[in-house]
Amino acid sequence: MKAHVGIYGNETADRLAKEATQNDHATYSRISKSAIIKDNRKESVRKWQRQWEETTKGAIVKEIFPSIESRLAVNLKLSPNITKIMTGHGNFRSYLHRLKIIGSPGCPRKHGTQTADRLIFQCKRLKKEREILKHSVLKVGNWPVSKSELMNKNLKQLINYINSMDLEKINHSNEQM
Repeated sequence: MKAHVGIYGNETADRLAKEATQNDHATYSRISKSAIIKDNRKESVRKWQRQWEETTKGAIVKEIFPSIESRLAVNLKLSPNITKIMTGHGNFRSYLHRLKIIGSPGCPRKHGTQTADRLIFQCKRLKKEREILKHSVLKVGNWPVSKSELMNKNLKQLINYINSMDLEKINHSNEQM
C-alpha cells in the first residue's frame, strides 16, 4: 500500500511476508521466553526423574512419591513429623537402633519393629487417630492403602494424622505401661 511506503519496519515486514508466501520454510526463528522456560523445566524434571530412578537412596520417599511430577504437584507444608515419616529418619526405634543409639528396634509394647510404616498403619497407640484417617479414606476407596495413594488422594487427612503423632510420648508412655 502506498500509505505504508517509507514507514520504518513496514518495508521489512512487507518483504518478509512476500518471502513467506514463496518459501516452504519459515524465516522467523525466535522462540518466546515462556516457551524456553517451559522446555527447560520439562528437561530438568526429566533429568531429575532419571536420577530419582537410578539412586538407591530415599526408598521411603520413593514409595510416597514414585515420580518427581507427583511430588511437584503436591503443595506440601513440611513439619518435623512429616519429614520424619517421609524419610524414616526420626526418633523411630528402628532408626535409632540402626544408628546404635538404642539396643532394640522393637516397639516398647513388643508389637514388632517400630518403623514409619508401623506408625502409620499399625501402632496401637495411634488407633484412635488412625480411625479418623481410615474413615476418610473409606469414603473414596479401600483400606489399607499405599502411602502414595494416601498422599495423593487423602493429603489433608494424612498430614493431620502424621502431625498428631507425639513420638516422644509414644516411646516413653509405652515403656511405663
